[in-house]
Amino acid sequence: MDQPSGRSFMQVLCEKYSPENFPYRRGPGMGVHVPATPQGSPMKDRLNLPSVLVLNSCGITCAGDEKEIAAFCAHVSELDLSDNKLEDWHEVSKIVSNVPQLEFLNLSSNPLNLSVLERTCAGSFSGVRKLVLNNSKASWETVHMILQELPDLEELFLCLNDYETVSCPSICCHSLKLLHITDNNLQDWTEIRKLGVMFPSLDTLVLANKHLNAIEEPDDSLARLFPNLRSISLHKSGLQSWEDIDKLNSFPKLEEVRLLGIPLLQPYTTEERRKLVIARLPSVSKLNGSVVTDGEREDSERFFIRYYVDVPQEEVPFRYHELITKYGKLEPLAEVDLRPQSSAKVEVHFNDQVEEMSIRLDRTVAELKKQLKTLVQLPTSNMLLYYFDHEAPFGPEEMKYSSRALHSFGIRDGDKIYVESKTK
Repeated sequence: MDQPSGRSFMQVLCEKYSPENFPYRRGPGMGVHVPATPQGSPMKDRLNLPSVLVLNSCGITCAGDEKEIAAFCAHVSELDLSDNKLEDWHEVSKIVSNVPQLEFLNLSSNPLNLSVLERTCAGSFSGVRKLVLNNSKASWETVHMILQELPDLEELFLCLNDYETVSCPSICCHSLKLLHITDNNLQDWTEIRKLGVMFPSLDTLVLANKHLNAIEEPDDSLARLFPNLRSISLHKSGLQSWEDIDKLNSFPKLEEVRLLGIPLLQPYTTEERRKLVIARLPSVSKLNGSVVTDGEREDSERFFIRYYVDVPQEEVPFRYHELITKYGKLEPLAEVDLRPQSSAKVEVHFNDQVEEMSIRLDRTVAELKKQLKTLVQLPTSNMLLYYFDHEAPFGPEEMKYSSRALHSFGIRDGDKIYVESKTK
């Protein structure tokens, strides 16, 4: 069989990891490997190969010499071949079959839909635990073949593959824990539910898909479909109903949810979005990447009760009645104006005189002295001011800094300001 034209895996490997481009490095965690020189490998003693190889966007079309691959890559555990020109599964198989320690493989953005994955080729992937096939346009038949031949596969990435439907294999995959299947054309929940059938041990499902508008499944059926699901991402999905959010409670082990950018939440404020979602999902401990503390949960549940307190009974969600049982009926919070006070009425004491006057708190001590100049008949340079808070236990505070703003003293209505002459 003629070798495909283009750059080979071995050619790119030798170029990228030559001493000129990838000098030898020491230190813990560097993962650098310098193998002994084999027969017929003049480049071998000149390469410094880490256990993680990144060969993305290198124009690779074929494997190259398999003996060379086996000699160089016996220790390699992760391999990134994304955005190359690999279109023949046989060539991929030649690479992978000679990397015995391989656990992570990224084949994203390679035109692998142009060839058929045969069982003999798929068997070379058997040790892989994490496989990335984003934008590879891999067919479901290819995915099924991979699932059959990868008994230890734990993570699978199938984003940007233009899937409109999901095809179930004859045998389900019990090893898979994480599935990324974002940015496809899956529109109906009838397709999404098949993922639960295919992957009964699924722990994490990343399902950001703008075309998914509803979770159309009975609650008891959801629990059976995804019995082990701990985390789900519906980021930028098309969900438009609170009933869909409530259905997430049917997943018996769900702890983490991502719901950013969904149409349902667009009309609400940032505070309302988070609190209303937290209150509806009592078992969720992390929302949109942020931990939900016990204090935040209680605040959110109380907020939820007050939010719906004036809503007609027929429109009140069931969760409202559950929370009423927990907290009782709560009165609306009093509206408190937290804006800083702009002025205050104070008593000005000078000698034996007392005058009540209004002062602006955005002014400085120097400006207050000018305001008092006419009242106390003293030049500002000869004026001492003392502020007395009628609730404070420490006595009067000298207002000695001319540029200090009056609001920084915490002056309120009813407080007192004493004026004395420096020459007294």
